[in-house]
Amino acid sequence: MGLYKSIRESVKNITPEARRNKLANWRRTLAVQRVARPENLARARSLGYRAKEGILVVRVRALRGGRRRPLIKKGRRSKTRRMLKILDMNYQAVCEGRVSKKYPNCEVLNSYFLAKDGKNIWYEVILVDRDSPSIKTDKKLRWITLGKNKGRTNRGLTSAHKKSRGLRRKGNGAEKVRK
Repeated sequence: MGLYKSIRESVKNITPEARRNKLANWRRTLAVQRVARPENLARARSLGYRAKEGILVVRVRALRGGRRRPLIKKGRRSKTRRMLKILDMNYQAVCEGRVSKKYPNCEVLNSYFLAKDGKNIWYEVILVDRDSPSIKTDKKLRWITLGKNKGRTNRGLTSAHKKSRGLRRKGNGAEKVRK
């Protein structure tokens, strides 16, 4: 068995008690928390992570369930009040947007699922520092420093956003899927 295959198996076959302790620790941390190294190295490397200067990993937590609208403070007619908001975005895209807001000098390269419980869902987001010299000289990551790739999450250009917009399917028959 190769190294990355064994890493994938070890991430999958975690004991229930260890998983419970890990989630309890994650609940106590901030919602957007920078981490030293990825939790699932095999998945992170498949999405473009490299252990080099200018690449960061951030763990982000989001609440599961429906999205609520902001509460109206002043008087309104109760018939027109809407509590639920249809967001048309998956949890992963929401998490990427929150991370990009907290780290404005970085671009979101990709992200992947970590865990979920009854209340929360966690993702790890891979960020790339646009102004880092090691990124500007890297042939595989140089494209993200170009101006046209600035604000990828805000314009729905990351993989999670494209999936939530239905852009994974192409050709005839995909007209009703796209948003």
